Amino acid sequence: MPQGFDTDSMSVVSRELSSAMKQVGTLGGGNHFIELQRDDEGWLWIMIHSGSRNLGKQVGDYYNEKADALNRRWFSSVPKEINLPFLPLRTEEFGKYWAEMEYCVAFALCNRSLMMERICQVIGDAVAGAEFDPMINIAHNYAQWENHYGENCIVHRKGATSAREGEVGIIPGSQGTCSYITEGLGNEESFMSCSHGAGRRLSRTAARAELSLEEEVARLEKAGVIHAIRYKEDLDEAAGAYKNIDEVMAAQADLVRIRTRLSPVAVIKG
Repeated sequence: MPQGFDTDSMSVVSRELSSAMKQVGTLGGGNHFIELQRDDEGWLWIMIHSGSRNLGKQVGDYYNEKADALNRRWFSSVPKEINLPFLPLRTEEFGKYWAEMEYCVAFALCNRSLMMERICQVIGDAVAGAEFDPMINIAHNYAQWENHYGENCIVHRKGATSAREGEVGIIPGSQGTCSYITEGLGNEESFMSCSHGAGRRLSRTAARAELSLEEEVARLEKAGVIHAIRYKEDLDEAAGAYKNIDEVMAAQADLVRIRTRLSPVAVIKG
């Protein structure tokens, strides 16, 4: 578990810590995945997409409700219908939220690290003499202080990841399509950010209604990808539910450069 935090002073983390300790090292659902991939030189890669599990959601919901109540009390000019209540910087609530948010970011890294350690152990048991490079870590759905255009500001990256000049990043595709290891170009116009994946083309409901189970399975099997799409309910994470990753990469060629292309070998969805 993350060290160096005073969890006793955290409203949500202290309440959820017992449950969170049972979830560390678990994948979760939705678009989370573990994928084995092969680069163009034949090296095997392990990619994990997972986060702070339910802990982050609980923290976000709790402080969003706090912000909403405070905004109503202060007659905030931010329209309620856009659903973006805020916590002013110098309030006690902001300080508490920031501490819990940082804990969730650290918890998410701890979660991914434990999964990566266990996967490497499994591969090491199966492949004698297997060696592993250090893990690349890139987060999304967090906020941090940065300086842009000469001003100190808070940047919140949800559907985005950091892409500072020279920074190594990860941009996943979808089941059955390529993913990319990238290098940031530090484009100031994007607040030095890039996409954190291909992005959805269809909602989960639309994917289940519109996609063909047979076609999606055939697509993966033709590519030789080991997968777990078995039922109509699995289609919300099928490749057809996502945008074309190569088009997405081309559209952000001014944000990142491609370092490594990765082709899927096997995928486990949450």
